[in-house]
Amino acid sequence: QVQLVESGGGLVQAGGSLRLSCAASGRTFSRYAMGWFRQAPGKEREFVAAISWSGISWSGGSTYYADSVKGRFTISRDNAKNTVYLQMNSLKREDTAVYYCAADRNIIVVVSTTRVETWGQGTQVTVSS
Repeated sequence: QVQLVESGGGLVQAGGSLRLSCAASGRTFSRYAMGWFRQAPGKEREFVAAISWSGISWSGGSTYYADSVKGRFTISRDNAKNTVYLQMNSLKREDTAVYYCAADRNIIVVVSTTRVETWGQGTQVTVSS
């Protein structure tokens, strides 16, 4: 099982960019599907993006996005560093939320449910107008 620690959140103006990082412990990181979720105040946690495990590739994997972030957010992974990233561009006020990193051995679980194997502690992203 992996453990996850997010970083990179903060306050940014609308239209700006942030990059979130999620560092994972454990020797089997490359075999996990990884995802980002977010939860705004008073709302349920929702899927943002996911990347499948990449086999023998150092950084490959299929990617999946919520419609609300397609074309603005990019998920990537670096298995050599045991890290997954979420590059967020053209941020909007409605992107304000606590962002959580998630890991599961099954990409379908990450993409379609919140019943993932492991969660990070979350990092706050606030977008101001």
